[in-house]
Amino acid sequence: MVATAPLPPPREATQSAEAAVPSRHRTQLLLWPFVLTFGVTGYGLTAPVLGRDELITWDVVTRDAGHILATLHNVDAVHGTYYLLMHLWVNLFGDSVISMRLPSVLAASGAASVLSLIGNRLFGPRAGILAGILFALVPAVSRYAQEARSYALVALLAALATLLLLQVLDRPRSVWRWAAYALTLVGLGLLHVIALSVVAAHACMLAAHARRDRSLWWKSALALLAVAVLLAPVVLLSRSQVNVQLGWVPVPDGWALLSVWWDIFASGACTGALIALALLARSPRRAALLLCAVWALLPPVLVWLASQGDVSYFRSVYLLFTIPAWALLAGVGLSAACHSWKAATALLAVLAVLSLFDQRQVRQPFDHDGPILQLPLDYRSAADLIAKHYRPGDAVVYDREHSWKLDTGVQYYLPRGLKMRDVFLQSASREINQLYAIDCSVPDRCLKGEQRIWLLAHGAEPDPFNAINQGQAYVLRNRYKPSWSRSMAGMTVTLLVRDDKH
Repeated sequence: MVATAPLPPPREATQSAEAAVPSRHRTQLLLWPFVLTFGVTGYGLTAPVLGRDELITWDVVTRDAGHILATLHNVDAVHGTYYLLMHLWVNLFGDSVISMRLPSVLAASGAASVLSLIGNRLFGPRAGILAGILFALVPAVSRYAQEARSYALVALLAALATLLLLQVLDRPRSVWRWAAYALTLVGLGLLHVIALSVVAAHACMLAAHARRDRSLWWKSALALLAVAVLLAPVVLLSRSQVNVQLGWVPVPDGWALLSVWWDIFASGACTGALIALALLARSPRRAALLLCAVWALLPPVLVWLASQGDVSYFRSVYLLFTIPAWALLAGVGLSAACHSWKAATALLAVLAVLSLFDQRQVRQPFDHDGPILQLPLDYRSAADLIAKHYRPGDAVVYDREHSWKLDTGVQYYLPRGLKMRDVFLQSASREINQLYAIDCSVPDRCLKGEQRIWLLAHGAEPDPFNAINQGQAYVLRNRYKPSWSRSMAGMTVTLLVRDDKH
């Protein structure tokens, strides 16, 4: 077992552990976990096709700021801060797949560095470095570092808030440190309010220290009250939209709570390895171990309990911010089990090999929609096929009755200069400040005599007219005939040509 010193007392009494670490070591604590995580999560960044949620991100963030705010008033307010940040990012760096996903890669890499600093602060530099490396090897970290959604940023802010709390405990009289901690919690809540359950772990650490400094009770209460006041408008607005957004999430049973860890880590092998290493964690700094254990275990329980009512919030992706806590505990356990860097490196290599299959799986072309859709959609191949055979004047019909964001997905992958009239579109999603478009109610009035129409339908129905809204199918069948059709993952592309016999 590796012996470590107890938590340092407040800065007024002595230097903090961070100040005692040479600057060269602090640089290593920041740099190596960041570089490793960036390399692992950046590998195969463009391989998966954009998922439905990523397409929603693209659709919303490419609107002007006024329309984004109007959309948030109607739906998805819980993701509003992320959309506004990505709106600024896309305006600066474009909307390519790499650009859309790069903020998540940077956030995951930053989380690994912050995690290393937390590990150093609580358990020493060796445990800190190992925690950062273990975090990088978790397949779920790569999965959501490669998605244009807020979850990697949430993990970063949860870790950063924890680090700032430790700095507050070094100097509890510093107003600026309390302000930084509170503002980070506000940012965390604005990105995803469920992640604020990490405060339960913070409360345990504050309570442990409040026995020595009773002023921590009212100072922490004041800080958390300020956080609650600042977040209240967004929380209330999000609450009014929750049935629309989460009505499809099932109420979890007891088995869902027990099995959620496999989904959180996206790897059975990684789940077993990290839990086993976490059980080996030993340190005389019991308050530090308690902080990590509560951070890892309590949020899923709290979310599970909150999901027993009318609305369920129990999705594994919402609990991604607990992975840093497991990495910390596993880093302490690995440091205790291995007395040399060679032994620790060998065990890390074994874990990397064990999780290799799952690392490949999260980079499969349709993995980003795999858990949600029974038939993931190959928007990219459909767009390539249309671009290859497109002629000026072509129009398009999207199956919006049976498919989620099929129209947005194909439009994203089509060349930006390729324009086709959406035959049955009445109101585009951005025009009505919603996430989904509305088709015209009288299809016959929407045709304008186009010679060729591309029909994109969900599934692999032999008769493409049977795969779409039957009112639209009736109008098209009377005036057009299929020229040729191609099926690909989850969808069928058919070229309709005008039938001069009608």
